[in-house]
Amino acid sequence: MDYTPEEIIEYCSEEDVKFIRLAFCDVYGRQKNISIMPTELKRAFSQGIGFDASAVRGFGNERRSDLLLFPDPDTLSVLPWRPEHGRVVRMFCTIKAPDGTPFECDTRSLLIKAVSEAKEAGLEFSFGSELEFYLFKLDEHDNPTSIPCDSAGYMDIAPDDKGENIRRQVCLTLEKMGIVPESSHHEEGPGQNEIDFRYSGALRAADDAMAFRTVVKTVAHANGLCADFSPKPLADKPGSGYHINLSVKDDKNHIILPAVMAGIMEHIRALTVFLDPTEQSYKRLGSNKAPRFVSWSGENRSQLIRIPAAQGEYRRAELRSPDPTANPYLAFALLIYAGLYGYKKGLYLPPVADIDLFSADSSLTAGYERLPESLAEARECARQSAFVREHIPARILDIYCD
Repeated sequence: MDYTPEEIIEYCSEEDVKFIRLAFCDVYGRQKNISIMPTELKRAFSQGIGFDASAVRGFGNERRSDLLLFPDPDTLSVLPWRPEHGRVVRMFCTIKAPDGTPFECDTRSLLIKAVSEAKEAGLEFSFGSELEFYLFKLDEHDNPTSIPCDSAGYMDIAPDDKGENIRRQVCLTLEKMGIVPESSHHEEGPGQNEIDFRYSGALRAADDAMAFRTVVKTVAHANGLCADFSPKPLADKPGSGYHINLSVKDDKNHIILPAVMAGIMEHIRALTVFLDPTEQSYKRLGSNKAPRFVSWSGENRSQLIRIPAAQGEYRRAELRSPDPTANPYLAFALLIYAGLYGYKKGLYLPPVADIDLFSADSSLTAGYERLPESLAEARECARQSAFVREHIPARILDIYCD
């Protein structure tokens, strides 16, 4: 939707909007926001709203602490869980320095730049998110526990599945915000759930993934539960993945996948620290359908990349290694750049791996490159990558690599 600042100001006046949340995220994708009154909207669009960047990890220090938020009018969304009278709306923002230059750690701006470079090359990337999460009970002090809300399994139904009503409320809330969920179900772990999105353009898909996490946590808490997006909250149960579906079209509307996939596979070890950024991430990889090797196949879920059974416009590649702690803006930007690399180089995919890599004998898996097996190894892969240094600001690389 194309809204002008003037239309946003008029809307807020006519629809009894009392608060506007200006949303952004830190380099790790943790959402932040500042609320302003409608009287400040004109200034927000023209001059930006300042905030103390020194209090946001990686954004600055006391010496260089001022940054400005500029709302994107196309991201206006009503927050349905707030009162109908005296409404609250939200817009995502780009971040700039006081001199007007883009802030180097604004990952949303990095994605905008990547989308622009892909367009210049004649490619259009679309993304769909599949995010898994656990629902845990709260204790008497409203603090999270590690007790799942149910003991149901994969695609079980109520009454065993006690997350059914939560998922329903989440999907209805997302629809009210203009976000289109595609499907939802109980996952394999106790209290584990998944909601999938219909694919969209890269920036919209990343904005929606950010909004999704907020909605899930809000709805869960309203129902006396805690939503946990960590990759391995229960040591002996399946981890939670962030499966990223992507499709690519050229300027002749042809679907381009093999070269893009090959580019991602060539650089995936260097990208892993950005897709799996926590120590806990590496307790998930290599078990319960989370990949260990750099491989691809059709419907085989033991692979890094699989091609789900679908036809026509629904044909896409599913990257299975990321987890929900990934910053979607940064993840999508890096996948676009890796895909562009493969496309421009005319790379070919390695032979298909039509074997179960979880149970295969070591003699069969010896020829496959492994994903990093620890955060330390993933950081070192990123440090040594000229590709990463070319596309990620040095400051973000330093933060992720400690």
